[in-house]
Amino acid sequence: MWGLPATPLLINLAGSVLGFFATVTLIPAFKDHFIAAKLFGIDLNKLTKQQIPESQGVISGAVFLIILFCFIPVPFLSCFVGEQCKVFPHHEFVALIGSLLAICCMIFLGFADDVLNLRWRHKLLLPTMASLPLLMVYFTNFGNTTIVVPKPFRVLLGVHLDLGILYYVYMGMLAVFCTNAINILAGINGIEAGQSLVIAASIIIFNIVELNGDCRDDHLFSLYFMIPFFFTTLGLLYHNWYPSRAFVGDTFCYFAGMTFAVVGIVGHFSKTMLLFFIPQVFNFLYSLPQLFHIIPCPRHRLPRFNASTGKLGMSYSKFKSKDLSKLGAVILKVMEMLWIVEVRRGLDEDGEYIECNNLTLINLVLKLIGPTHEKILTLLLLLIQVLGSTSAFLIRYHLVRLFYDV
Repeated sequence: MWGLPATPLLINLAGSVLGFFATVTLIPAFKDHFIAAKLFGIDLNKLTKQQIPESQGVISGAVFLIILFCFIPVPFLSCFVGEQCKVFPHHEFVALIGSLLAICCMIFLGFADDVLNLRWRHKLLLPTMASLPLLMVYFTNFGNTTIVVPKPFRVLLGVHLDLGILYYVYMGMLAVFCTNAINILAGINGIEAGQSLVIAASIIIFNIVELNGDCRDDHLFSLYFMIPFFFTTLGLLYHNWYPSRAFVGDTFCYFAGMTFAVVGIVGHFSKTMLLFFIPQVFNFLYSLPQLFHIIPCPRHRLPRFNASTGKLGMSYSKFKSKDLSKLGAVILKVMEMLWIVEVRRGLDEDGEYIECNNLTLINLVLKLIGPTHEKILTLLLLLIQVLGSTSAFLIRYHLVRLFYDV
């Protein structure tokens, strides 16, 4: 399909290293431009009130696109030089262009979100729209909607099951989940770029391992995207690490999520890719009662900064007991019994207020270990991400035998 992979991979790697240095250089170079355009924020977890440029994911995303735009002809060099290519591989070319189009759309829509501060319902719609080019590429190039049924369900469903249009719904929802899963596990220096870097590294390791398998071409395609993403994100993390000199913004969260969705869908390993999102899946499930407003949810769920100690503690959602539905009361009680939420009842003089910690993985870690310095908290969360990836590899290469014939 792509010819000998060594030369394209080396060119891709060289361009990605240059992309790292470009990202590291461009972010401070454009700092004043972003601040002049009112695209800046104040770090609420610091004593200083310095203006920090926001939406810096647009810079790493732009560098990523430039790398891959320049890289477009490289995998097809055998068709331009010599007689090694008998027929130009149009479907591989379309997959590459369509994937770049989906990522480019998502970067644009993410930047629009940062500038316009869109509502959550729009945040669900944007990835859906941006994924349409990707779904069309899948439809025209592959069109396969048949899945292998896990062993426990084969008695009822058989060995293979054709999902039809539901498979495209699944892929669209995958794009929505990937973008928003990173976006809701955020709020402290380095966490968005850091978790994305660990996921990207995990996918790269998985792709390299699978290069000797039957689906070499799919994993080679994934590497062409993941290597530049890894290095540009590393450059962004350099400035976003504690103490942050740049905020990544929703632009980066959308860009990262769509990039992961692209390689998972076009590379045909979406289930494995989701395994690398174990912490994000847990954070999403833990946050569901607030995301669906079963339990009142404030606009921001950042940890609370204690200026006297310089540490971060849990943030809380405060509401009247009568505002909590019966379902919300049951969920809150069950979570309290499981020791995964802290609830304070009978607050204020009339005792009609309830307070519970905001339902995020960050607050849950703070509940378990107590108030912690921001840098230490970020390192702990990234350690959880690494452990999640380790578990993903264990499931993919060992426990998978319980569900599939490998």
